[in-house]
Amino acid sequence: MGNLLKVLTREIENYPHFFLDFENAQPTEGEREIWNQISAVLQDSESILADLQAYKIRDAIQNPNDIQLQEKAWNAVCPLVVRLKRFYEFSIRLEKALQSLLESLTCPPYTPTQHLEREQALAKEFAEILHFTLRFDELKMRNPAIQNDFSYYRRTISRNRINNMHLDIENEVNNEMANRMSLFYAEATPMLKTLSNATMHFVSENKTLPIENTTDCLSTMTSVCKVMLETPEYRSRFTSEETLMFCMRVMVGVIILYDHVHPVGAFCKTSKIDMKGCIKVLKEQAPDSVEGLLNALRFTTKHLNDESTSKQIRAMLQ
Repeated sequence: MGNLLKVLTREIENYPHFFLDFENAQPTEGEREIWNQISAVLQDSESILADLQAYKIRDAIQNPNDIQLQEKAWNAVCPLVVRLKRFYEFSIRLEKALQSLLESLTCPPYTPTQHLEREQALAKEFAEILHFTLRFDELKMRNPAIQNDFSYYRRTISRNRINNMHLDIENEVNNEMANRMSLFYAEATPMLKTLSNATMHFVSENKTLPIENTTDCLSTMTSVCKVMLETPEYRSRFTSEETLMFCMRVMVGVIILYDHVHPVGAFCKTSKIDMKGCIKVLKEQAPDSVEGLLNALRFTTKHLNDESTSKQIRAMLQ
């Protein structure tokens, strides 16, 4: 029994573990400037999600020969396209916010673990960005009307351009903006793709900073979330069930980000993420609350189906 406890303790010690106060972390003076910048971006995240949730599916587009319905469809699509532009522009703000955070959480002389433990308010904002990203992408995946509407908008604009007609909406969403938005919404998980690109861009721009500083920041955040979820003493410090869900979503978000950014991903034996432990923690929760998160690991990671992924991990995610 003693030997078993030693092994378990050693396994826990291999991964960073401390309590990260997602509910009450407040910025220190050293964090405040970056914290204020990120907070200014994050204050719009809930209204973006509410807007996306309220996005209505319409059937007028399916009736191209009915002129009245077409007029009605066009009048309905225009404000929706303006809304889609707002979401896209928010993704650009989020990208810049993430790069500022990574700069703060990976810079010498501290290790990523020391940064996350010392700068809990910034770590919390990093978590909030990931939490928002997974929620946004979940809602987007459930709403195929978004791409249909945008395709309809672009077809109508192109047809009018051929006929030398200019529509007022083009002042709001011109051709160049429409092209960029089209690439964004073509992604199954556009916000996650934005964060992955932002992280990879951060790594390539900061050539003097070892890539391990960035990937260790991500793996440490994963480990901290997992330990908080599986340790009764830590869980009991959460005052809300919402925080548990927040913690699970952040854990999955960081795994996916790590898997996209790390050269060999999150699932191989050399990964600094305890994938078996993370999947086990998710599977111990109520199935209806975690199915979307397990699906995110199944379908939005990059390396799950690599040969280096163990059969056991694949079996756990089947």
